[in-house]
Amino acid sequence: MAVTHTTIRAVNGLSVRWAKASGGSEGGTVFSAAGVWPLLAFLADGAGGPARAELADAVGLPADEAAGAARELWGAMGAMRGLDSALGLWTKRTLELQERWEAGLPAQAHGVLTGDAQADKDALDAWAVKRTGGLIEEMPVLLDEDTELVLASALALRTEWLRRFWDRPMTPQTGPWSDRTLLGLHRRSELLDRVGVVDTPAGHVTELKVLGDNAIDVHLLLGEEGMTAGEVLGAGVDVLAGRHPVVPGPQLPYGDVGPGLRVVKERNTRPVPPTLDVRTVAFDMSAHHDLLALHRVFGLTTAMDTSRGHFPGVSGFPLAVRSARQSAMAKFGTLGFRAAAVTAVAAAPGSAPAAVRWVTTSIRAAFDRPFGFLALHRHTRLVLAAGWVTDPMPYREDEEDYWS
Repeated sequence: MAVTHTTIRAVNGLSVRWAKASGGSEGGTVFSAAGVWPLLAFLADGAGGPARAELADAVGLPADEAAGAARELWGAMGAMRGLDSALGLWTKRTLELQERWEAGLPAQAHGVLTGDAQADKDALDAWAVKRTGGLIEEMPVLLDEDTELVLASALALRTEWLRRFWDRPMTPQTGPWSDRTLLGLHRRSELLDRVGVVDTPAGHVTELKVLGDNAIDVHLLLGEEGMTAGEVLGAGVDVLAGRHPVVPGPQLPYGDVGPGLRVVKERNTRPVPPTLDVRTVAFDMSAHHDLLALHRVFGLTTAMDTSRGHFPGVSGFPLAVRSARQSAMAKFGTLGFRAAAVTAVAAAPGSAPAAVRWVTTSIRAAFDRPFGFLALHRHTRLVLAAGWVTDPMPYREDEEDYWS
């Protein structure tokens, strides 16, 4: 099933708004707008009044088109190699759903809430573990006896690098990591077009494409010092959308050409091709997000009001959003990348030196201070996970390859 460019722009746009609103530059984070967007779209389809308009604005589509776009997106993600995705819906037995809204969700997705908070939590946690292959261990939702409905998504993506990295200690000379010995990653190739520089209104950004073997890639993004996480990740999304051109490695001049990027002439005793020399760091991170803390970003401002119901298209019983959270993780290492996210929305009642003869070009890229990343599907350019790295893994000589 194909997914439209309009839907991809909407999902990727939510990634940028989330990054800019969360203030992620002050600390590392990882999140998945692709895990949140379909839930908001299904809620928009069933919402009424101001809540419907706010959710449609957050989704970036008219409310009556949102559910169809969510189904197309979910179908497309289900066909992507290296990506596992699932939707889940749990309701109390006494909650009657509107037939049209329920029919728009996968038939196998519907489960039952017993009203026993611990038993329900155990069942939902088990679902999260199973659907992410153990990468996420708990369902990020608040459950109590008043919980009438839980709508959740799970994403888990895995890719192996087409060209592996080799680990070695890295001790940055300057910047916030200068007092640490990190688990550095290094590789050298002749593929100069894997790196490039983009000029944005907020500053220059260096982009490095790390390709996976199943069309899931990770783009590392290093901005000028002082740029925020939102500005850097926004630049990466703008590149995907074609809003900012990238000057690729083979077209870069000599000298310091971008953040962490230098092009030099190297003398050799034999003819060698131009090379791209990359140094970055391994990271293993997780984050937990309360979506209601950014309710305006996600269109949930009115839907949080428990004085009345907001989803007449979901059920005749008045419902309001009680909880909306996401748990996410990402791991970047010598051999590949792993990421996962589980997102859940819960609804409760609304009251209502030898001789030198040859010269060659070498591009040296160093990601040795906080940077951003986008994990995406190569062909559709859909961003599946995004993050900001501030706390890379330390180097330990006695530790086996953590990726194995």
